[in-house]
Amino acid sequence: MTDHAQYLIQQEPFYQPLHQEVELYQAAWDERLPVMIKGPTGCGKSRFVEYMAWKLGRPLITVACNEDMTASDLVGRYLLDADGTRWLDGPLTTAARIGAICYLDEIVEARQDTTVVIHPLTDHRRTLPLDKKGEQVAAHADFQLVISYNPGYQSLMKDLKQSTKQRFAALHFDYADPDHEADIIARETGTPRDQAVRLVKIAATARNLKGHGLDEGISTRLLVYAARLINRDIAPRLACRMALVDPITDDAEIRDTLYHAIDAVFGADGA
Repeated sequence: MTDHAQYLIQQEPFYQPLHQEVELYQAAWDERLPVMIKGPTGCGKSRFVEYMAWKLGRPLITVACNEDMTASDLVGRYLLDADGTRWLDGPLTTAARIGAICYLDEIVEARQDTTVVIHPLTDHRRTLPLDKKGEQVAAHADFQLVISYNPGYQSLMKDLKQSTKQRFAALHFDYADPDHEADIIARETGTPRDQAVRLVKIAATARNLKGHGLDEGISTRLLVYAARLINRDIAPRLACRMALVDPITDDAEIRDTLYHAIDAVFGADGA
């Protein structure tokens, strides 16, 4: 049996509650409801799941979904070794056996024929069929399935089936309001709050360009990166270009617009 201690979050992750998401998740956990978390890139979805796993004292197994992921990558497969073949549980099976929270991050990146394997775990059955092994895994009483994705990237090719969506309770996340976001950046990085406020102002400019040249605005995660660079005595103007602008766009006009926003906030000399 896998030791679940290796999957426990040992230290409290910093998470700033914004609404009632902690209470709502707690209620879903108490009922062992599967939970879907929707929101833009870098707004705190994964950090929230880590925080709740720590708060609940439950092991957390995270899977970063991708288009090449197969059902076997989730449930397990037979492997060859010196003695023949042996079965190796996948992360979903391990979580179901030990009573972990299994977090499938950016689930829409996975193929739909892969994600259907989660269906029996998300209704009254709470089982996981291992067809290749001929085993039916009954989920541990403390097992919970959590998925996340970014609705901004939905398309006909990348979306969840209604038959999958309607198996989950959902929480919608967004970027924090400016005051809270500045608090988060200051708390996360130790940067002075007035500096954090300036970074948030730059993010607001980029987020207003979403759908007008940008697929996605500047995330809270990138603001944290910029603050950490500034803390290393990198000039704010250069740190912001490196962390906030250059990662998200290759469009010269959009880049210039955001460079001007940085200059307006920090000054052209980067002070």
